[in-house]
Amino acid sequence: MKPVKFTSILTKSTGEYGGQYLPVPEKAALKFEKKNGTRRVICTLNGTLTYQCAVLPNAKGFYIGTNKKIRDELQIAPGSKVTVELKKDESKYGMPMPAEFNEVLKQDREGDKYFHALTPGKQRSILYWVGHEKDVDKRIQVSLIFIEHLKRNDGKIVHDALTDELKRPAF
Repeated sequence: MKPVKFTSILTKSTGEYGGQYLPVPEKAALKFEKKNGTRRVICTLNGTLTYQCAVLPNAKGFYIGTNKKIRDELQIAPGSKVTVELKKDESKYGMPMPAEFNEVLKQDREGDKYFHALTPGKQRSILYWVGHEKDVDKRIQVSLIFIEHLKRNDGKIVHDALTDELKRPAF
């Protein structure tokens, strides 16, 4: 499938959570097949910044979310015109697999089983969390915390307990 290109205008959400997004034309959005409930894509903005995301539905059609880091890097604000290129995300998880987390999964069969039993969205959340740690030792620590948490809770994420575990200082 060829990449889909279009121009969009950065829009500020009127919802209670705020946020800013790029509307995606319906014709472009529908070119991407829904897999596990989402349309995962690799998005390139203004020909310079590439990241993995989902084309999501809203009341007005479809959109791609942006975060402050993306907007700051592109120096865009609501009303800015943005060129968008989308291509199908063929990756296994829709997020990069941090090497440290992959190594933990290789060494822990039970943890690997629990991780792969999670929904794709929960898997992506864990990969995002681990992958955004800057320090390699911290990525290893966070990887171990997630896997031990899943094992202690029969493969379920208990958010309050996990938050406490992630805040706890290392040894």
